[in-house]
Amino acid sequence: MELEELGERICILGPSNSGKSTLADAIGRKRNLPPVHLDLLFHLPGTDWQPRGESEFLALHDAAITGERWVIDGNYTRCMPQRLARATGLILLDISTPASLLRYFRRTLFETDRRGGLSGGKDSVKWEMIHHIAVVTPRNRARYAEMFCSLDLPKLSLPSIAAIKSCYAEWGLER
Repeated sequence: MELEELGERICILGPSNSGKSTLADAIGRKRNLPPVHLDLLFHLPGTDWQPRGESEFLALHDAAITGERWVIDGNYTRCMPQRLARATGLILLDISTPASLLRYFRRTLFETDRRGGLSGGKDSVKWEMIHHIAVVTPRNRARYAEMFCSLDLPKLSLPSIAAIKSCYAEWGLER
């Protein structure tokens, strides 16, 4: 599939630490689409991932999807229906749980400035996040796969780190 086939409003879904934000930024640069990182809308800047109030997050989310052009990364299933109703294309990343955990530790312990990171905040390893990656995310895989199959949008599934790297090469994306 050609990148342009995904249109002007692209959703990127997938497990935590699968590379959604990095891919969104790369696509944004290549296609001149503004990237929207849902984690940055959900969490307060300058914190260690402290959430905003639910109504504030939903207002920020809904404002972001009114734009005519964007690439959005993040799941947040409670507001996914309205996001997918506006989307022109979908990418599903589905890397393995061990790979997600490894990437989580690497980014938390060694990356100080990463795509999708909180401005002025510092990451720390959290048991809640380890539990989310190791226990919650595997349960969500079947739901996301079913949703992916049911949508009538241009879409692409990237089921491994190798598939993601291949996609970067094929589309001429830079990290």
